[in-house]
Amino acid sequence: MSLGLLAVLMLAPVTMPVPILRGLVQDRFLVSDFLTSLFMSVNMIGALVTAPLAGAIADRIGRQRTLIVAALVTDAVCLVALTAPLPFWLFLSIRFVEGCAHITALSLLLSVAGHAANGPARAAVMGAVGAGIMLGVGLGAPLGGMLGRTDPMLPLRVGGAVLLVGAAIAALTVRSGGPMSRRSLRQILELARQETALLVPYAFAFVDRFTVGFFTTTFTLYMKNVYELSAARIGVLLGLFLLPFALLSYPFARLSEKRSRIGIVMGGSLAYGVAVTTLGAWSQGLLPLLMVLLGVLSAVMFVPSLLMVTDLAPPDMRSTAIGGFNAAGSLGFIVGPLVGGAVSQTVGNATNVQTGYTAAFVVAGLAEVACVLLVWPAVRRL
Repeated sequence: MSLGLLAVLMLAPVTMPVPILRGLVQDRFLVSDFLTSLFMSVNMIGALVTAPLAGAIADRIGRQRTLIVAALVTDAVCLVALTAPLPFWLFLSIRFVEGCAHITALSLLLSVAGHAANGPARAAVMGAVGAGIMLGVGLGAPLGGMLGRTDPMLPLRVGGAVLLVGAAIAALTVRSGGPMSRRSLRQILELARQETALLVPYAFAFVDRFTVGFFTTTFTLYMKNVYELSAARIGVLLGLFLLPFALLSYPFARLSEKRSRIGIVMGGSLAYGVAVTTLGAWSQGLLPLLMVLLGVLSAVMFVPSLLMVTDLAPPDMRSTAIGGFNAAGSLGFIVGPLVGGAVSQTVGNATNVQTGYTAAFVVAGLAEVACVLLVWPAVRRL
């Protein structure tokens, strides 16, 4: 239970800035859609660099609790620092460090959960943590929208305070777990090359976060620039996507104990990809229905793919494997907003704004479908 609560507190600040991106970044620094999208990508660059290394160090020395607390405090300081009057390059630099701190805390929390139990009990623990992650993400968007109505800096200050509460809870409740690896740091970091089956869940982590990157930036700008929705209403729409994701993560984790995990992931990914391609065709009135559907399909994919990682990784290298999973996801999150911004801007300039955003979501959905088709030969050998 405490790990699930910690996951909520750790992830809620992540999506608090999403509904107020325009006021926080675009209007504040007078930058383009592309550079606004960079705000959501640069912290993922930090995550990409840090996640495998943090996991490898944890496997080597243990002390997950100490590392989680330090990472959460650093994350909190960075969020508050982003509210200061800064040049754009320094603003993005702090965002990079914030991404390093956040992914360290998240990867090690998942590692602690992965070591907490075995067999069906592990699916229950991971499902609870996965639900907490998505509940935090789901609560963060509407909360950020409400807090940012008059002051786009307020969600960052509140997010920093939430992370400090999380650090205190982690210090009191987290138990460092799992065997310490006797392998060298270099051997640990070469895990993906040694355990090639891990590339399958890593591929899904990449493409899933790639599409989520479209929702954190391209979708937000689409709602603002085409439908002129307020930050609060954008937050509600994102909540309709994220809350079903959170509520159903635990049930689908338990289902994956009784059914083929890879079958669940592939089926959910295919349906999700097809649905995303249609987003630009939905009217504003019907869009909430699609967001709920996408949230349900996302829940089908998330925890089962994470459980695949814990199944395939050696026990003494589980933190590294989860770090690799998060690194693959971070890479997707880096590329997603950038591709979304580039496609919407390029196609929009050649045609119109609506068509530009519609094309961006077609690209996102087709990427998910392509992933299913490309990994199928490897899946048949698992």
